Amino acid sequence: MPELPEVETTVRGLATFLEGETIARVVLNRPNLRRPFPADLVQAMTGATVSTLGRRAKYGLIHTDRERTLVFHLGMSGRWRIDPDTPDKHDHLIIETASHRFALNDARRFGSVDLVDTPLLGEWPAFATMGPEPLGPGLTAAHLKAAFAGRKQAIKLLLLDQRIVAGLGNIYVCEALFRAGIDPRKPAGRVGMAKLELLVPAIRAVLEQSILDGGSTLRDYARPDGQLGYFATRFAVYGREGEACVHEDGGTIRRIAQGGRSTWFCPVCQR
Repeated sequence: MPELPEVETTVRGLATFLEGETIARVVLNRPNLRRPFPADLVQAMTGATVSTLGRRAKYGLIHTDRERTLVFHLGMSGRWRIDPDTPDKHDHLIIETASHRFALNDARRFGSVDLVDTPLLGEWPAFATMGPEPLGPGLTAAHLKAAFAGRKQAIKLLLLDQRIVAGLGNIYVCEALFRAGIDPRKPAGRVGMAKLELLVPAIRAVLEQSILDGGSTLRDYARPDGQLGYFATRFAVYGREGEACVHEDGGTIRRIAQGGRSTWFCPVCQR
């Protein structure tokens, strides 16, 4: 599933061609993805001018001058194609401007598209209970300390809780915990402030590096320009079970299951 850096990369790619443009035509090639397209999507977006693009957690936001925002989620395999050379049977939503054509392609159809009144975005059910953005000022060691207070669950699992931090996914939590030297199995309430002060910049660093590199490109993900990211080549622990730690004095990378997902970590470096 595309994670936060992949969505951020997608939004930045779209913004280059779409921001400030007027939407001339909207075409739906099927009635639904994971759920039906909004009934008024074509009417609301045709003729609207795109003011800005943004992101909330793993959702992309296309804001318009009509105070309506198109909110998209890429699901498992979704991606936007810009000026595709040929049509594809999985291009389910087409947006055209005077200069460009944008196709939302989703082979597995686990993605979604919604229309939300822009002033009410913060109250939209998917966003209403979300925690702070990991790249924003709201994520601090003090915030994590308060959120983890008295909690016995493993810190890895709580970092994946969108109510605590919005948009963190499995890949980047594994990598950030490694950088901060925190055992993913450790009860969150027992992680001290000193470690949390290492964790917050580690989260930001791993996300920012991945955004710079264009995303991790696992399975179906690609940037809007069709290029593939290469952060996967920088993984220190994710997917490296049985391999030597990148630190000379480290151990052998282990994989365990937590909450139905795999976790990779170094038992020597992460305490």
